[in-house]
Amino acid sequence: MALTTIWNGSDQYLCDPELAQAFHMARTLGMPLLIEGEPGTGKTELPLQYAHDQDLPLFVFPVGSKSTVEQFVADFDHVKYLRDSQVEVLNAQREEKGLEPLKSGGRSTDQLNDYVRLGPGAEAYLHPHSVLLIDEIDKAPREFPNDLLYALSHRSFILPESGREIKVSETDMPAVVITSNREQELPTAFKGRCIYHYIRFPEPSTMRQIIAKHFDKIEGQLLDASLDLFYQLRDMGLERAPSTRELLNWLKYLQGFAPKEALAQIKERAGMGVLVKTQKDLQKVMRLYGGE
Repeated sequence: MALTTIWNGSDQYLCDPELAQAFHMARTLGMPLLIEGEPGTGKTELPLQYAHDQDLPLFVFPVGSKSTVEQFVADFDHVKYLRDSQVEVLNAQREEKGLEPLKSGGRSTDQLNDYVRLGPGAEAYLHPHSVLLIDEIDKAPREFPNDLLYALSHRSFILPESGREIKVSETDMPAVVITSNREQELPTAFKGRCIYHYIRFPEPSTMRQIIAKHFDKIEGQLLDASLDLFYQLRDMGLERAPSTRELLNWLKYLQGFAPKEALAQIKERAGMGVLVKTQKDLQKVMRLYGGE
């Protein structure tokens, strides 16, 4: 039976109603959820927190510039197959001489599946109701998302060399979450196979709820001052605006000070390197606030 109960987040993760609905639709229809948005807005955290909260198997494929579908699905270990083939020839010769056979790890070259290394995609399809994260797909070569189209639309993988098919039903389909920072536009046909959601950057009221998930207690004046500065920085037109993740790291740092010292840190614009990530932006911030 499909796990289609609406998930509204956990003690550690705030899942806003729009995102919760999109995630629910994807799981109900057995389709991947494609999430786009600024870096640091919690795209990756959704599947991680969902798997942890629901105690489900989690499989992750971090996408890079050289990622291939073979790495994602499965590849064939030709080196091991060749070595075992050579061992079998040697063992035939040793048997003629009455010698003990060499070991090959229990594999047989007649069983090609013994040499197939499963990737996170195939593993997820073999575990009903698991969670599969394809992280930052916009970093992949252009052919990668196109090569995924068949598997996503037919819910099926064909393993290399052996031809074994791994197929999953709509009701047993893993919860597939695909994230993108929009470094490049994804193919239209690929997007058509997904439920789409864009995470809007949180308003201050929502941000307070997010912070409450991460900090049991935080002094009110400190929270107000840090949020004021944070959103000022976001409104400055920086090359790279600070994200939710960076705000949480900054608050974690400030929590190490007594309240008055933490407020002084904010007033003096100390430690801006946790929020501002380029030299040009840092110079702009320091000029505006009278720093060096």
